[in-house]
Amino acid sequence: LLVDSLLDKIEAQGGGDLIEDFASAIPVEIIGNLLGVPHAEREPLRGWSLAILGALEPALTTEQEELGHRSVSEFLAYLRELVAQRRRHPGDPEHDVLTRLIQGEENGDALSEVELLQNCVFLLNAGHETTTNLIGNALISLQEWPEQREQLKADLKQAASDEEREKIMGLAVDEFLRFESSNQLSNRRAVQATQVNGVDLPAGALVTLCIGAANRDPAVYENPEQLDLRRTGNKHLAFGFGVHQCAGLSLARLEGRIAIGRFLQRFPNYQ
Repeated sequence: LLVDSLLDKIEAQGGGDLIEDFASAIPVEIIGNLLGVPHAEREPLRGWSLAILGALEPALTTEQEELGHRSVSEFLAYLRELVAQRRRHPGDPEHDVLTRLIQGEENGDALSEVELLQNCVFLLNAGHETTTNLIGNALISLQEWPEQREQLKADLKQAASDEEREKIMGLAVDEFLRFESSNQLSNRRAVQATQVNGVDLPAGALVTLCIGAANRDPAVYENPEQLDLRRTGNKHLAFGFGVHQCAGLSLARLEGRIAIGRFLQRFPNYQ
């Protein structure tokens, strides 16, 4: 319903901005729903998220850092009031993540107030920009690879069931994630002195991981510079790996399958 309503609006106005009117609107609304943020209060969420994530860039300006700190403070102030309201009037824990977090705290799954608030900040930041990038990158990639776009449209048209269409879109989403990773860089800290591929890392060393490069490693992928929406065995690192794997990967894949699939169905010849 959310995706269709956004597409209805784009159609009614004869076009729109791919990011602002579609790709970024979806995760903000979904995260707003998860936390039970009233619709009238959701407008600042995207700005807070972009500013906080902007303060994590490898090369940081003073303005970016100040805006990031200010946005964290503003978001936390808002969340404190939201948490207080939810304590007074709990939501349905089956659908309201904030209520579940609060109840977990009360039932002995020790979440401090700081942990509770920071988990809400994490949900917005981790689930917003990356999903926006997935949807936007995918639709741009289809524009830049017209033969893949036509093949995907044909495969979806020939699919005999919803399950088959979901499988087709699942392969496509994972290839979009590999080919144009939503998050190009990640950071790790060496907790003890170690050596990686002949390079000594002292304890405490900071390491920047190039996810985008890893996902085009010719030692792992056949024709890594080729977008192949039928690619199988696609063990990309867009969601990380092991204990550092993204907790929201299933939700991100679901959002990607629905948003990209419905957009392509509605506007098959978009530009």
